[in-house]
Amino acid sequence: MFATLRNTLSRQLPRAYSTAAGGAKNGNGLLWASLATGGVLVGGRFSHTLPAHTWNIRVHAKAQSLTSTILHPKYAAQIGYYYTRSKEAQANEAPVTKALDPKNFTPFKLKEKVPINHDTSMFRFELEPNQELGLDITSCFVVKARLDGDEKDTIRPYTPVSPQHARGHFDLVVKNYPQGKMSSHIHNMTPGDVLEIKGPIPKHPYKANEFKEIGMIAGGSGITPMLQLVQHVLADPNDHTKMTLVFANKSENDIILRSTFDKFAQEHPDRFRVFYVVDKASSADWKGETGYITKDMVKKYMPSPDQDNVLVSICGPIPMMKLVSGTKAPDYSQGEVGGIFKELGYSSNQVFKF
Repeated sequence: MFATLRNTLSRQLPRAYSTAAGGAKNGNGLLWASLATGGVLVGGRFSHTLPAHTWNIRVHAKAQSLTSTILHPKYAAQIGYYYTRSKEAQANEAPVTKALDPKNFTPFKLKEKVPINHDTSMFRFELEPNQELGLDITSCFVVKARLDGDEKDTIRPYTPVSPQHARGHFDLVVKNYPQGKMSSHIHNMTPGDVLEIKGPIPKHPYKANEFKEIGMIAGGSGITPMLQLVQHVLADPNDHTKMTLVFANKSENDIILRSTFDKFAQEHPDRFRVFYVVDKASSADWKGETGYITKDMVKKYMPSPDQDNVLVSICGPIPMMKLVSGTKAPDYSQGEVGGIFKELGYSSNQVFKF
């Protein structure tokens, strides 16, 4: 029955869904679809497709009498679903454009601000309905603002955390640092304010299944590129890359997006693991690691440099980078491998510094 109804709807829907008076060639009534009430009132042209246990009533609209049918809720839901999916399909068929311009700064309007913890919030910026940000995985963009009467613009890099192909919006997670000009500026924004952004700036080009395993060490707000990568890999059922994340923070209260990562680990135990490190535990119930990142932690959680096709990546404060991987070069290229990674024998093609 539903196959017949679906085929009939595809032919009749453009004519029946109209507020014009019915006619022989233009349909003879309105199509009302309401999943909320569980009923659909359909113009009489569809009556031949309906099951025998439905019944007819006389409806008067604009002094014209038309035969209509009230459907059983079961079939009402089917029509409502078909119509909704058809409208979604039409929207999805519209050309998708990319919002970012790699050569020029573009203003983006803040739509919503959602606090995450005491010093970190999620900022959602508007895009057109069929527009994507246009950022490749493991890439970032730069934001620009003239702050505190400075003669020059302040420019800082940020990594969005929304899915790569999200349409209509993109999200930033920003930690407000006391001495951070740009982070304070963003936190002082209110819905309707604009932020100038340019990009994308490519980092490490990611290819599915390029590595057997990826190890990640993040500190504080350095978690954002890791989240971008993790959610992208886990969303692809054909990507079998295994990932392990070590996330270091000052305290338990500073662990942002913890529930998100815990959910990833719960839903994909064979593909993703996460471990937390805090400077000092605030309670006896703490089950994670404490202190700074150590050589033993890296050996325990990261893939061994002796394995083939592995990568270890890091993003976080400069002191942590010095300790674990060595910092980037003055020109912001990767620079030499240093710190704990060097001591353990990781080569330059096994290490990536965000």
